[in-house]
Amino acid sequence: MVKKDRNIIRSHVTTLGLDRTPHRAFLRGMGLDDEAISKPFIGVVTTAGETTPCVMNLTPQAKAAKSGIQEAGGTPREFTTISVSDGLSMNHQGMKFSLISREVIADSIELVVRGHAYDGIVGFGGCDKNLPGIMMAMVRCNIPSMFMYGGSALPGLWRDKAVSVLDAYEGVGSVMTNKMTVEELDELERVCLPTVGACVGQFTANTMGMVSEILGLALLGSSMIPSVYSERIAVARRAGVVVMENIKNNGPLPRDLVTRKSLENASAVVAATGGSTNAALHIPAIAHEAGIKFTLDDVAEVFDRTPLIANLKPGGNYHAKDVYEVGGVPVLLKEMLENNLIYGDCITADGRILHDALEFVGKPDGKVFLYRSQALSETGGVVVLKGNLCPDGALLKVAGLKKLVHEGPALVFESEEECMKAIKKRAYSEGSVIIVRNEGPKGGPGMREMLGLTAIIYGQGMGEKVALLTDGRFSGATRGMCIGYASPEAAAGGVIGLIKNGDIIRIDGDQRTINVRVSSQELSKRRKKWVQPDLADLAGSMQKYAMTVGPANLGAVTHSGNVKWGSEKVINMEDVD
Repeated sequence: MVKKDRNIIRSHVTTLGLDRTPHRAFLRGMGLDDEAISKPFIGVVTTAGETTPCVMNLTPQAKAAKSGIQEAGGTPREFTTISVSDGLSMNHQGMKFSLISREVIADSIELVVRGHAYDGIVGFGGCDKNLPGIMMAMVRCNIPSMFMYGGSALPGLWRDKAVSVLDAYEGVGSVMTNKMTVEELDELERVCLPTVGACVGQFTANTMGMVSEILGLALLGSSMIPSVYSERIAVARRAGVVVMENIKNNGPLPRDLVTRKSLENASAVVAATGGSTNAALHIPAIAHEAGIKFTLDDVAEVFDRTPLIANLKPGGNYHAKDVYEVGGVPVLLKEMLENNLIYGDCITADGRILHDALEFVGKPDGKVFLYRSQALSETGGVVVLKGNLCPDGALLKVAGLKKLVHEGPALVFESEEECMKAIKKRAYSEGSVIIVRNEGPKGGPGMREMLGLTAIIYGQGMGEKVALLTDGRFSGATRGMCIGYASPEAAAGGVIGLIKNGDIIRIDGDQRTINVRVSSQELSKRRKKWVQPDLADLAGSMQKYAMTVGPANLGAVTHSGNVKWGSEKVINMEDVD
């Protein structure tokens, strides 16, 4: 592993020497004494606030991490960053700001950590973009770091059935088609989210929580503990202790942990659990921070060789709480390791290799986590489609799908709002391929998530009877024949921007293809008439994002990656006057 104690503390650049007298005065103004000032400074960042139930449980966990840091010889410095709720921003213009928030979270943490020369990071996130945003910042700063997912909510209970917010989304469509009464939906609304915490299915938050464990950025077994369980406090305290141990041992650092092998492991876990398609956006983005080119194609390769061995919502039957009760993520990892589905020589958060860390972990229960021999599918729950319609790829979540082939005429909409109006009126037909374009990273801007659309379609009983294609995103809770992340996007000149109503589109999940039955000559004619969307009216964060964001298949990132700063040169005691 990494060499032991170097008698070096990065934050001494702010605390040692005659000319740092004013700096120490600021620290004393916060109540710190000589002993506290002399110790390593650890940034403890949360996305806590009242923006979403997903982050309302983070403050007590951060307090526990601070206790762990202090008892292990560090000085914690707590700060906060933003959180945009995917649930509350859904189905309106607010969703354009959700993916943008991932970049803002990463940038804001970098600013504080580098601005104050902190020695380590413990980061707490709850809602979807919190998790990759914090992990991206950790890899970018490349100092000893520990990620903590705040945990999922408990499922609700409605008429003897375990339910989640997804049931409420789909219930809207059921009311529209008289399959449910308004009164029944009101009952469901009041019980489907009974506690604070993130969404309970294998949606984006829980998917990325699992990713944090296998990447080594979080403690093994930490992610699936329900948000309201007191065990979270103990684990958070442990995270504070471990980050201090990693400082004393000079590692492992985030870029020691995020390697091509660990990125493949992360992709395999997403596939094995039927996880959120958003992971195929976030894993390349995390890789980008380490200077590793890991694209949608790389994710696809892993997805294709990894069987689906978890029976989790939305495609399956179980929730995050059930995962916790059968032993958590390590149980899945052990089964995957024993069947050569992941690499065992990657480093975990506490410095052990994965093989050793899983030595005494138990077997799958056979219901929530399945044995390899029980695989629900021989390939993962998410596949990448390519063809003349999406030459750089698009994502389809196949977990739970009854059929994998769909062919039908295009029904084109230029925005989510335009499409929603038609869906509410049921102005679409069985067999259609509904296209929502100009919703990509640049064209949105912000790449909106369209759970509202897909849930209503499903609630109307049409989830398996139509297909939906977009250059925007889908929620991890989305189910049905829904294809997102179409690349290149319409605003970048992608073929999706050239499709006309009635064009026949064939989607084949078995063959991993998506094609439009229009000749290349005809597409060339249409391209000559195509006019790039005008982004001149944008301002503020959307303008900056649209000007800098890259394509979805590369993670929709906003900088060149692999940041190396002169300030990363560690300060030796002798260098300080």
